[in-house]
Amino acid sequence: MYKSLEICAGAGGQALGLEQAGFEHVALVEYEQEYCDCLRRNRPEWNVICKDVHHFDGKPYREKIDLLSGGVPCPPFSVAGKQLGNKDERDLFPEMLRLVGEIQPKMVMIENVRGLMSSTFDQYRYSILVALMKLGYVTHIQLLNASDYGVPQLRPRVIIIGVKNTLKDTFVFPFPRKNDTRTVGETLYDLMAKEGWEGAEEWQKKANKIAPTIVGGSKKHGGADLGPTRARMAWAELGIDGKGVADEPPAKDFVGMPRLTPRMIARIQGFPDDWSFGDKKTKACRMIGNAFPPPVARAVGERIMKVLKDNRLNYGFVDYQGKETVSREVAFA
Repeated sequence: MYKSLEICAGAGGQALGLEQAGFEHVALVEYEQEYCDCLRRNRPEWNVICKDVHHFDGKPYREKIDLLSGGVPCPPFSVAGKQLGNKDERDLFPEMLRLVGEIQPKMVMIENVRGLMSSTFDQYRYSILVALMKLGYVTHIQLLNASDYGVPQLRPRVIIIGVKNTLKDTFVFPFPRKNDTRTVGETLYDLMAKEGWEGAEEWQKKANKIAPTIVGGSKKHGGADLGPTRARMAWAELGIDGKGVADEPPAKDFVGMPRLTPRMIARIQGFPDDWSFGDKKTKACRMIGNAFPPPVARAVGERIMKVLKDNRLNYGFVDYQGKETVSREVAFA
């Protein structure tokens, strides 16, 4: 079994996708209690460490982890924020790099928002890649669109991959599979029609595109809705009222534009219907909107898994003295 350790685990989107790709989670580090509760509720067997990553020691895991991953907080680079980058106290790239050095995993996966690719952050982005190279990793970076991997929304995310230079680097990003992506109408029809809404079929015809990006907001965010004015206009084109979130699907005689329920939002984000976010609507929407879509994590995770398997089966591993060996890998099996 290939072992992973994840920081900034959130509500489990990335962890779930990597689990589906075949990884066994040795530990999931998350700071916020409600997210920790969500992880434990859905996967009681996972080792959830609820603590500030600044105080998490990676040294006990040194050379025992195949993949170190994390979706470090996006506000420092989000176009919706002040884009303070490394001047933002929420920037956890330094902690990720510290843990890469302490743990020395075979591979690294870091997820962040599209804003990280902005020219504003050219120097900082370059410094991250250089730091990984100095730690002994060959790096790959690419902007992926969630809609290319079966997620029915416009959700671009930057993925950074590091491959230990003792491995044969066969990594390639997953190829787009746009034909696997359904429209919002196709994705949500059964949920919209659950209470017998007579307008469900007509609504499905109108909701014939993918959704705008689901937003999670912050603790300071006032309530559960689908984003600012521009986003709400995009939702309206799909026949959805984005000014709020509903508790239940539309009733049989409902007239007008329906609002999404948290379960509908979670499905658009790529979560399975049995993944629980608790009973509080605002908190649930924040957890869902801030999550990494599981199908994207799975697609990238499968490519990472292929590199690890290629090395185990075909190449062996190169130890730090430059000698080829397989015994170190067998110790992780």
